Amino acid sequence: MFYRPTEDGHGLPHNPFKAIVSPRPIGWISSRDAAGNANLAPYSFFNGVGEAPPMVMFGAGNQKIGQNERKDSVANILETEEFCVNMVSSDLADAMNITSGHYPRDVDEFARAGLSKATGRVVDVPYVRDAPAVLECRLFKVIDLPGSSRMVIGEVVGIHINDAHLKDGILDVTSYRPLARLGYKDYTSVSEVFALERPE
Repeated sequence: MFYRPTEDGHGLPHNPFKAIVSPRPIGWISSRDAAGNANLAPYSFFNGVGEAPPMVMFGAGNQKIGQNERKDSVANILETEEFCVNMVSSDLADAMNITSGHYPRDVDEFARAGLSKATGRVVDVPYVRDAPAVLECRLFKVIDLPGSSRMVIGEVVGIHINDAHLKDGILDVTSYRPLARLGYKDYTSVSEVFALERPE
């Protein structure tokens, strides 16, 4: 099949776009507002976009589904210019899913999901204590995209890695099986890897 997304529509029971662009790592974004209220939400439009300095991005809609409120993560980051990216291990899947709900602004998703907080060393933002790795970030730029989405780009200014996942100086992702988003309601996890040598 072929279709033009904005002109034709796909004609299928569910939009296949997110299933095509997959698997996508999950940026479990923690933030706080100017008053210190914490927020935690997963975003599957997430990735690294630079190495020196390390930069990450995530894409977010402007409003919560079914509510006349802006997404808390973006609102908080615009207020404080800081956030953390918590990597999601397979054993945190249920907690991550709980935090994906569209809750009122005063709800603390850490508490709702039964997660312990730790505080960043460089940024004043809580992060998931049990996450296998965490990126502390400072806001670089927010870009308004066509439609109702925004891209948030941050510079990574601090990195936490749980030592249990370092083996001979290499981060072993199979030891925590990072979660990734597929299309629809589907997820996957990384349980095996293989290496390829780049041609000379």
